[in-house]
Amino acid sequence: MEIKPIKTEVNYDDALKEIERLMEIGVEPNTPAGDRLDVLVTLVEAYEAKHYPIGMPDPVEAIKIRMDELELTRKELEPLIGSRGRVSEVLNRKRLLTLSMIRKLHEALHIPLEVLAQPYHLQEPLQKSRVES
Repeated sequence: MEIKPIKTEVNYDDALKEIERLMEIGVEPNTPAGDRLDVLVTLVEAYEAKHYPIGMPDPVEAIKIRMDELELTRKELEPLIGSRGRVSEVLNRKRLLTLSMIRKLHEALHIPLEVLAQPYHLQEPLQKSRVES
């Protein structure tokens, strides 16, 4: 199989099959087969980035993901965000992150600043229904 640019889904599927085949036989790095695998993986990554982009998580999702990864509790976020109530408000999308919170979360949890500083929506407050007499 000659290596060509991936322009279609058929090309993409063929490249994935070839990558799988090369990985199954266990090619060595710095060999013709290993170089072929590297080039195919690079082409597939470029195609996927263009045709199947994965957006950044919003700040609250990023915090929750990092909490899961590090097995952190809400209590452990208090030094970074504030009181127990403040942590709850942020994680339940009732309060926006402040610049101070963003800095602390970035430094402690290593969440990229561009993720934490991006805009996100707060949860709409529940409106009390009025009982008409």
